[in-house]
Amino acid sequence: MPELPEVETTRRGLEPLIVNKNVLSAHIYKRKLRWEIPSHLIQTLKKKTIHNISRRAKYLLIDFDHGQLVIHLGMSGSMSVVPSTEPLKKHHHFELKLDNLTSIRFHDPRRFGSILWQNKSNPLNLLRNLGPEPLSYEFNNDVLYNASIGKSKNIKTFIMDSKVIVGVGNIYASESLFLAGISPKRISGKTSKKRYKSLTSSIKKVLTDSINNGGTTLNDFSNVNGNPGYFSQILSVYDREGMPCVRCNGTIQRIIQNQRATYYCPICQN
Repeated sequence: MPELPEVETTRRGLEPLIVNKNVLSAHIYKRKLRWEIPSHLIQTLKKKTIHNISRRAKYLLIDFDHGQLVIHLGMSGSMSVVPSTEPLKKHHHFELKLDNLTSIRFHDPRRFGSILWQNKSNPLNLLRNLGPEPLSYEFNNDVLYNASIGKSKNIKTFIMDSKVIVGVGNIYASESLFLAGISPKRISGKTSKKRYKSLTSSIKKVLTDSINNGGTTLNDFSNVNGNPGYFSQILSVYDREGMPCVRCNGTIQRIIQNQRATYYCPICQN
């Protein structure tokens, strides 16, 4: 699943290609994604100007005068900008044709992504009650510690809660905990403030490094140009079960937490 670095990589790739461009027409080829694409978008977006593209958590927000297109890549989604004359692929479900003879296309083989619309004065419920962005100044040494007080869930599940902090998905939770030397089994409410300080720094570093490497491609993700992310080449623990730890040469283990695979080094992480 594309996580925060992959979504941010997509945003950065799209920005210079679509901002200040005019939409000539919108086309829906398959309405049924995670939620149905609103049919009114065909008229709502016609002859409208794209003013900006931003990101909130794992959502892309494309700004128009009268509202925002809200896009989630789901499990296998990707976006590209191509010549409008280029033939559609099998899993292209949505397209915006622009006035410079290019098109923004949404591709999603598994169809768990979504394309929705929100008025700026009335944001969608799914964008409310979200925690701070991990790479913002709002996410500091006190945020995780204060939110953890009284919590009984394990620390990996805790940092993946979007109400606590957004965008820390399964890959980056495992990698951040490894960098901080914290066991994913540790109870969040019994973790010291000193450890949370280290974890905050680790989350910021892991996410920043991934963005700088174009995200992580394990299966489906590709950027706007169709290229994979390269952070997967430098993962320390994720998807490395049975392999030697890069730090102590111990053996990476895999466990299931909250129905998700967790990878960690039982020697380095405690």
